[in-house]
Amino acid sequence: MSAIADAVPGDAPTGLVDPGYRSVALRAGGLAGRWRLRALLVCAGLVVAAVTLAAVGLVVGDYPLTLPQVLAALTNDPDAGFARTVVVDWRLPRVLAGLVFGAALGAAGGAFQSLTRNPLASPDVIGFSTGSYTGALLVIIVIGGGYLQVAGGALVGGILTAGVVYLLAWRRGVQGFRLIIVGIAVAAVLASFNTWLMLTANQELALTAAVWGAGSLNGTTWDQAIVGGGLVLVLLAAGAALGPGLRQLELGDDAARATGTRAEPVRLTVMLIAVALTAVVTAAAGPIAFVALSAPQIARRLTRSPGIAVAPAACTGALLLVGADLVAQHALPTALPVGIVTVVAGGAYLVWLIIREVRHRG
Repeated sequence: MSAIADAVPGDAPTGLVDPGYRSVALRAGGLAGRWRLRALLVCAGLVVAAVTLAAVGLVVGDYPLTLPQVLAALTNDPDAGFARTVVVDWRLPRVLAGLVFGAALGAAGGAFQSLTRNPLASPDVIGFSTGSYTGALLVIIVIGGGYLQVAGGALVGGILTAGVVYLLAWRRGVQGFRLIIVGIAVAAVLASFNTWLMLTANQELALTAAVWGAGSLNGTTWDQAIVGGGLVLVLLAAGAALGPGLRQLELGDDAARATGTRAEPVRLTVMLIAVALTAVVTAAAGPIAFVALSAPQIARRLTRSPGIAVAPAACTGALLLVGADLVAQHALPTALPVGIVTVVAGGAYLVWLIIREVRHRG
């Protein structure tokens, strides 16, 4: 819609533009303006809600604190005492990781769903998360590397998987439905390979990999939060720079090329950025499923936009992951990895989404 509005110069003589076309363009521009305003308001509300849940995460726990104690710990007050260790060393890295990693997953899912124009497209459905998990597993079991080595393995595994899926789905271009089907098939193969790795590995390493593979923010350190968060912010900035090209691709390849957008290079670059976002999260916290799938669709309904907007999807992802981590830690009889909570909630959402799509197409 905004492309239609941009096509009509504001200072063009009215005699050179058909009045009916101008009327349609002005109405489209008005709708686009309202969508942008609503998106900004929704993003602001989501950020406030996510920060509020993050504050709750700093207060509650086995060692409960009051809000003044948390503020004293954050401001390095000498009277904070042990509260500073609890807040700054234990809880704050986990909360920040939840915010940043949730935003990364939401943005990655939004990018894939925007590219494919399909609500089922997300890194965990079409195999890219599984590929990152495979790369990290190989490093953990075969090499036994630390966080940076695991991060590198996850990134390489995700990129290689994306390349295989992209090449297999290529046929004079990449169509969204074909990409999803090929990705699901590749994910099934990789999942079988991951199971074989776990069964043949040393028992201690297999147990470590299994716990990490559930997807958890437990034991998140400042090194993981800073390195992972920094990489995520850089990737999000790079994705924002490609935002205009991504919006043109939503109109279709032919329309995008007509406006001067190089469709395939933009698509491939956006895919690489989304895969890298997923790999960074997988390396730090394990494969956290379904946040990337559900966040863009929830954001779309909140903003009432005609397409997927990546910024609201990122804000929604941050809120979902922080909320799910609070539920996993404190709302259940036994503390669980956050990945288990997202799988249960996301699985129910996926079933509902599939039923809705079938009914809509039927």
